[in-house]
Formats: sequence, C-alpha cells, structure tokens
Amino acid sequence: MKRVLIPLLVACLLILLGYVMSQPNQVAFWNSLEVTVTAYNSTHAQTDGNPRRAAWNNRLKPGMKAIAVSRDLIKLGLDNQTEVWIEGFDGPYRVMDKMNRRYQRRIDIYFGQDVRAARKFGRRKTRIYWR
Repeated sequence: MKRVLIPLLVACLLILLGYVMSQPNQVAFWNSLEVTVTAYNSTHAQTDGNPRRAAWNNRLKPGMKAIAVSRDLIKLGLDNQTEVWIEGFDGPYRVMDKMNRRYQRRIDIYFGQDVRAARKFGRRKTRIYWR
C-alpha cells in the first residue's frame, strides 16, 4: 500500500505545484507592477505606417490577445513576446508592440479595429504579472 500511496502523493504535489507556478500570484517567481491600462486599435490614425505591423515587426490580427508596453517597462523584462497576466482579464496577453517614449508605467490592450470598444474601455489602473 505504501509503495503506491507515496508515489501517488508525490505526483499530485508536483501537478499542483506546476499549476500554481503557471498562474500569477503573490509567489516570488512572478514580477508585478501597478500600471495604467488603455486601449488601441489597428487604424492609420493610431499608428505609424502599416496599422497591422507592430514596432517589433510583429503582425497584429483582430482578436489576438496582444499589448503594447511603455518603453520603461521593457527595461523591467516586458520585452517582445513576453506573456503578461492582467488582473481582471482572462488568460495571458503577449507583448507585441511598444509605445511612444512619452508614456511611462502604461500598457495598451489591442482591440483590433473596434474603435468604439476601445473608447468605451477608457483608462484604468490595474496590476500586471510577468516572469
């Protein structure tokens, strides 16, 4: 009985630990920061040149969970393709774009071409998590 129970218990603990580490929380493995969150779209008025091409040459498509980060956050590890969890939002977002140098401690959530939804979203303060 002990031969089966101990390995089963160890396996359950490893699975639980893997799940906990994959989710943002207060554990020291995650970085966190309170930032201002706004929204942006793929329109000519809001971009330089090609509205579907991000600053790191990533291609943006409506519906994808992408964000742009202010350049001061890049120095903190929020570089191209970093997964970011935004408190109050489902699932991870991916850093795909960077903002103008004038912004600090700020992220923009990509809203595709839905300008109305982006305006309705407005501006909020929330906490983000990344590794």
